[in-house]
Amino acid sequence: MRSDQQLETLLAELRPSVLGALVRRHGQFDGCEDAAQEALVAAATQWPVEGIPENARGWLLTVAGRRLTDYWRSDAARRAREATVASMALPEASLAPAPDDEDVVSADDDTLILLFMCCHPVLTQSSQVALTLRAVGGLTTEEIARAFMVPQASMSRRISRAKQQIKNDGMDFRMPPEAERPGRTRAVLRVLYLIFNEGYTATVGPDLLRPDLTAEAIRLTRQAHRVLPDDAEVTGLLALMLLTEARRPARTLADGDLVPMAEQDRSRWNGALAEEGLALVVEALSRPGAGFYRLQAAIAAVHVETPEGGETDWPQILALYDLLEQIAPGAAVRLNRAVAMAMVKGPREGLRLLEPLERDRWMAGSHRLSAVRAHLLEMAGDTDGAREAYRAAARQAGTGPEQRFLSERAERVGAAGTQRAGGGRRGTESGGRELAADERESRTEQHELAAGEGESAREEPLRHDRPHGPGDRAKRLRARR
Repeated sequence: MRSDQQLETLLAELRPSVLGALVRRHGQFDGCEDAAQEALVAAATQWPVEGIPENARGWLLTVAGRRLTDYWRSDAARRAREATVASMALPEASLAPAPDDEDVVSADDDTLILLFMCCHPVLTQSSQVALTLRAVGGLTTEEIARAFMVPQASMSRRISRAKQQIKNDGMDFRMPPEAERPGRTRAVLRVLYLIFNEGYTATVGPDLLRPDLTAEAIRLTRQAHRVLPDDAEVTGLLALMLLTEARRPARTLADGDLVPMAEQDRSRWNGALAEEGLALVVEALSRPGAGFYRLQAAIAAVHVETPEGGETDWPQILALYDLLEQIAPGAAVRLNRAVAMAMVKGPREGLRLLEPLERDRWMAGSHRLSAVRAHLLEMAGDTDGAREAYRAAARQAGTGPEQRFLSERAERVGAAGTQRAGGGRRGTESGGRELAADERESRTEQHELAAGEGESAREEPLRHDRPHGPGDRAKRLRARR
């Protein structure tokens, strides 16, 4: 007999393929979602007593199909159906009952098609995120609204509009054409990336971390990796999430305050996640090309493989950011590259790279830009300038822990400058660097995720324990491009 946690995990894994199969057969998103949920509730009640069926997915599809039949037979449902059946225009085969046709369409295909539908380009990015969490992740509307700190009624309307748009556009529940699939896959990864980022560094609110969102993003990305095992970018994104999540336990104190990386207790990092992430980085980089998520995962791996007390391989990180800027130029990448440049060639070079970002409409009012400027000014010995920049960053920050961290840096910048002069580069890493490299792409847009739209990028973590270092990764990637 499986434990409650194992059963919960199994049902969560089965949910998207069951819902996907129901939508493929019957077409009504809302009705299928309700039926799938009722079947999952029935399984959670019966399976602990009766045992898990040999064909668990088939059991769920049968129960959900009966729920749909009951619904369609009711008088209220019949009246609603008569009003909408003409607009549905579904092929007859879609409306007819069907067996568990895994020989024709696999469970993995149904899961993938459902992800593609939830992340369809006709939907706004905020709708893609909400619908993915609702339909694929199985979160309630209340849970999603709470995670993004918006009223439940607003989130409910957002999800309803997304479903209505899917219906109005007559989207077929089928695999996208081969030519469209890479772009559609990137859209799915972008949504998963956004969900993780909002959980790892919240946009607004009293807490920096929302572990429920990071856990859900990792679970969904694992599913994407299972159904797309040969996609190096899917592998890279999962690696990036795992390497980042691995250091979450040490990233804040008990009271929620931010702990800079150089000051973290590495014994609290999750070594199992780190090792899994590093193995996935090796797997992703063994394939041709250089992608957005693979490069970020490679940067994370450099930090992971830095021995405690050792020197971070900043030239390697700078080389990776050079590649990243070539394939995905953006303000966040340039911001992080400026930090890497400062660590390799000195703070003045980094500050020079910040100048164009002052004119970027997303970065101009970002606390990330102010925090990086403060960090580099502190490195350069300009304590007055650093103090003012830290204060500006604190005013711009959206979460309590970040505000407190930056305010404390502003107060301690004089002492920190003295420490920098006597302690070398590693001491300076523990200041604005934590917020600088923990950047999200066009992070200001992430505020819009709570209101409507969202966007993001990623960072650096974890433990040293590899027989081979990352020193030639950038060179190998350049050779493959």
